[in-house]
Amino acid sequence: MHKVKKIIIAVSSVIFGIPLALTVVLFAIGTYLLLTADFLQPDVKVDLDKYELSINSDSLRVCDNSSLLLNKYGLWEARISGNSIDRGAEYGVLCDDLLKTQEDVFVNQIHVMIPSDLWVDFLHKFIIIFNRNMARYIPEEYREEIYAISLSCTNEYNSYGPPYARQLNYHAAHDIGHAMQEYMLVGCSSFACWANQSESNNLIIGRNFDFYVGDDFAKNKMLLFVEPENGYKFASISWPGMMGVLSGMNEKGLTVTINAAKGKIPTSSAMPISLLARHILQYASNIEEAYAIAQEFETFVSESLLIGSANDGYAAIIEKTPAKIALYKSDDSRIVCTNHYQSPLFANDEYNVENISTTDSPYRHRRINELLDETVPLSADEAVGILRNRHGLGNADIGLSNEKSINQFIAHHSVVFEPSELRFWVSTAPWQLGEYVCYDLNDIFDAPATKVGSCASSEYNIPADTLALNDEYIRVCRYREQYKTIMSAIDNGQGISSEYKNEFIANNPHYFQVYNALGDYEESVGNYEQAVSYWQKALSLEIPRVAEKEEIISKIKQYDKK
Repeated sequence: MHKVKKIIIAVSSVIFGIPLALTVVLFAIGTYLLLTADFLQPDVKVDLDKYELSINSDSLRVCDNSSLLLNKYGLWEARISGNSIDRGAEYGVLCDDLLKTQEDVFVNQIHVMIPSDLWVDFLHKFIIIFNRNMARYIPEEYREEIYAISLSCTNEYNSYGPPYARQLNYHAAHDIGHAMQEYMLVGCSSFACWANQSESNNLIIGRNFDFYVGDDFAKNKMLLFVEPENGYKFASISWPGMMGVLSGMNEKGLTVTINAAKGKIPTSSAMPISLLARHILQYASNIEEAYAIAQEFETFVSESLLIGSANDGYAAIIEKTPAKIALYKSDDSRIVCTNHYQSPLFANDEYNVENISTTDSPYRHRRINELLDETVPLSADEAVGILRNRHGLGNADIGLSNEKSINQFIAHHSVVFEPSELRFWVSTAPWQLGEYVCYDLNDIFDAPATKVGSCASSEYNIPADTLALNDEYIRVCRYREQYKTIMSAIDNGQGISSEYKNEFIANNPHYFQVYNALGDYEESVGNYEQAVSYWQKALSLEIPRVAEKEEIISKIKQYDKK
């Protein structure tokens, strides 16, 4: 929230420093761009009345050839099939209440991050202008599908735009999140092993999707099993309403996962990366075909797409910016992907060089390789162990929630793929600590689309991390509650007891942010010497980003001069 405030102050200083005449001109231009935004709503008539639920309960719903089921692990499983309109309409009817809940959570979180209604309204208008031409880059098939879904969406948020436009914009949330905040919302880690580095000699892929919009956003995890009229059948893990792909595998054993990278801040949108990943998953059977598709479409943010292929027997990374693209292959039987580029094409790219030198991405990359060195040949269970790991290099305790950790206790989902077997495992709440549920696409897609019942192959599940659930889960939850209390105390001039501060430290003693927050609090109440002491302690610990370290140093220097 404090970072958001700094952005608001910076933007305000720019806006209010502009001469009146220029302000009027900019307002007129902005109004024109807002009013002329065209999301290319499909010119089709959809009669929702024909899409009736034949079964409708709290945990099972059936509509024509599609179904939605809440399994005993708390995961939603949706099976949809047919052409784009039927898929979208049936899916929307099946999960209309989940669409509403997901949008409620998303909008509420925006208001938490930006308490000012004025600035929320500004952000909403900015996104419409930013995305005004986005639909031109999206294949009609996906626009039709999203439009048909939107017919079941709430009208409560129509002040932010009609349902179709909102749903289209939500498909670019990943892109906008890391474009505006240098992927503060998205810091994913992934890896793959094959041949002699895999226990079975077959390809194994692990990934954490660290897209954080509050814990409630991840409550309704959605597993989509799609049998499209054209292309390959596929499975993906996302949230209600998201038809793009964040993590997924198709019937050919091709997998796609996405990791944000750093590039030039875009001035307008193009194809959302989730829909590019979707197109790859639906229409590619190997790495070469995936790369050809990625070359075909223009995107507006920098991204790495880790592609695993049963047909090829290995994984590679498509590194893509709005201007350049490369296919990175490893010289070894493993590949690791965090949030920076590794191919020669980007070796001297200014944004990539800065990213490598200033962020936590290289640290996580080294840590994954360190864990793989200790683990290979890799099994699915061991891949889950890596995805759950919260320590730093050399197994150092760097604090719970540290962005240098593989497990930052923020993951929307975590998944392990075994492409040659068409098998994958998905995490259950909380974060990566719960049971990993197994799914077998051979069984799922061999069965009729109308089959009702859970798609899970429970006999292959990977157990929950009970030790972490009984310790780290409790501590990280308490730490986050206490952090919010301290930030509120700073904002509102409230006092905090010594006992409370000591408990705050005890819950997360090795995390730099604990001492940074306490330093800020002591500064707010005039205890400058104590504030400096806390900040110095923070500097002695692992700090993810150079900018965060420099900010703390700057605060200390401010009082060194006095």
